[in-house]
Amino acid sequence: MLESNAPLSPRAAPVEWLLVILLSVNLIWTTLGLGGYRPETMLVTSLLTALTLVVQLIGWGWTKGKMRLHPVGWLGLPFLIYATANVIWVTPVPWVGWHDWVLWAHIIITFWIVLNGVHHRRPLTVLLLVIGGLALVATMLAAYQRFVQPDWLMLGRVQADQFLSRSSGPFGIPNSLAAFYLLIIPGIWVLALRRRATALQRVFFGYLGLCTAVGLFFTVSRGGWAGLAAALMLWPLLARKRRWSWRLGVMLGAVGGLALAGWTLHSFSPIVRERIQAMINESGEWTRPVMWHGAWALFREHAVLGSGAGSYNVLFEKYRPEIYQQEPQWAHNDYLNTLSDYGSVGFLLIFGMAGAVTLVGLGRRSRDESVPGLRHALDEPLFWQAVAVGLLAFALQLLVDFHFKIPALGMLFALLAALLVQRVWPSQLQVENKPRLRSRAISGLVLLALVWGVGVGLYPFYRGEALRYSARQALDTLWRHEASEPIYRATLSGARQDLQLATEINPRNAQAWSDLAMATSLQAHVTPERVAELGRAAEIYADRALGFSRVVPEFWIRKSVASDMQGKWLDGGNEMIQAMLLAPANASVWLYQGFHLSLQPASMPQARAALDYCLRLDPANPSAKHLRQQLATKR
Repeated sequence: MLESNAPLSPRAAPVEWLLVILLSVNLIWTTLGLGGYRPETMLVTSLLTALTLVVQLIGWGWTKGKMRLHPVGWLGLPFLIYATANVIWVTPVPWVGWHDWVLWAHIIITFWIVLNGVHHRRPLTVLLLVIGGLALVATMLAAYQRFVQPDWLMLGRVQADQFLSRSSGPFGIPNSLAAFYLLIIPGIWVLALRRRATALQRVFFGYLGLCTAVGLFFTVSRGGWAGLAAALMLWPLLARKRRWSWRLGVMLGAVGGLALAGWTLHSFSPIVRERIQAMINESGEWTRPVMWHGAWALFREHAVLGSGAGSYNVLFEKYRPEIYQQEPQWAHNDYLNTLSDYGSVGFLLIFGMAGAVTLVGLGRRSRDESVPGLRHALDEPLFWQAVAVGLLAFALQLLVDFHFKIPALGMLFALLAALLVQRVWPSQLQVENKPRLRSRAISGLVLLALVWGVGVGLYPFYRGEALRYSARQALDTLWRHEASEPIYRATLSGARQDLQLATEINPRNAQAWSDLAMATSLQAHVTPERVAELGRAAEIYADRALGFSRVVPEFWIRKSVASDMQGKWLDGGNEMIQAMLLAPANASVWLYQGFHLSLQPASMPQARAALDYCLRLDPANPSAKHLRQQLATKR
């Protein structure tokens, strides 16, 4: 199954070393920045990815020598073209769709760069050592969270209460750290236990393997543990030169060993017992099936082209049940999420192509591990089999999570997958890379398009989104304070300024216009004498948001609040009806409906009923409780 991919020349060119440096810096930056989740981190990540691609193109167009172009590297291009068309013509939320497009482009470009640009042993060794170093740092951070400060996160963030008993390391979510470990644990242990390993290698990789195993335990990720266990049990079946009796015996031994490990963890770890008992008490996982049902319903409604890139979180409202009031954001299943957003066409273009490459790789002949001269770990097929097992474990965990939406995980997956493809499917295509006019013209045009895309699209998008994101987080904390408090006024003023700047930098971000309408409406609590004036301004901002999309319930709520501020109560009611039609089981919508109805004495009973329904959907809603108490004294 695994073959050697001999380098084109004895030594790596400077371009290859520069590629490895840029890839390493990008991976370190993105991983240590909460996995690249925040827009300000994603801005730098995207710029580094674009710069790495620029170096690759310059190496192709202006450097003498030969360059290997792998045919598999082009298989992601049809999906990117389709995704571009989907964002332009299909999705009802294009500002979210472009972010989703960038996430996929980040994965596909990284795969292409590594597949075609990193071939030599020394640069590859440096790249893998960087990954190992990140694993050590991740485990140290996970241990710090476990034993010192459970609510600590990178970038000065605070961990959510639901994850305080679990470690997430440099990521924001423990399951993301588990996915990071899944990709590298099998390979690390093979390096530690391989027959030709030196004593120093056994000590180093053995220590690293123990660290990653402990880190995986600290995540208390049921999906991560299950994905790794399933992949390890399937590994013996890939030993094509062994008899089936041997394969099945080893697989059963692996099952027994994993069962023993699970029993040990359950017996001696209170956290593990708590997680398992919670699952038993809840009759299994109940929140994910709710999200999966919504994704499947959206796919059935738009089976061919999908509901549109990045549209799942908004259109899920149509299928939200009363018992579920969280914001899913994604479907917690990357396969279903892709089906929902991009339909059968997009799913086949990305996962169908990946499946085809996997089948071809499994069908290729394995080279005998006993070939004389195989002394280096990176030449041994067993190591690359372990890399494949890590990729398989990661792919299995995608059934219950959204790891392709975390840039660091997508990048690491693409990097390892590209290196594996090099070994399984050596390319025979070599392009004589003389500095010809044709090669320079092609690479020059691509470079110009790339620079234009970064300057006109990528930079303003993420710069504006970073301002909007932080401003909205600040606005969401205002309910804790009274409008007369200085902190309320200062926070609101800063958020309004940031949102104004965000809409100037990127006027096509509809969410930024909606948030600006929200901030402008809240200003009326500080300056009530300007309520009508502020209402007119908020209405303009809400209309800008609705001009981009009319399927987002929040945009209609902002328009309704603005109408109420101007005394246009009937218009506000019609706009609230639109929000309720889009999100009939969302507690926040019913909260605003209750507020709207409370503005007229004649509709006070209906206002109380709306708030009662809001509290039935979300019994802990503080705003609904406060407003309900205020209305209790009115007739």
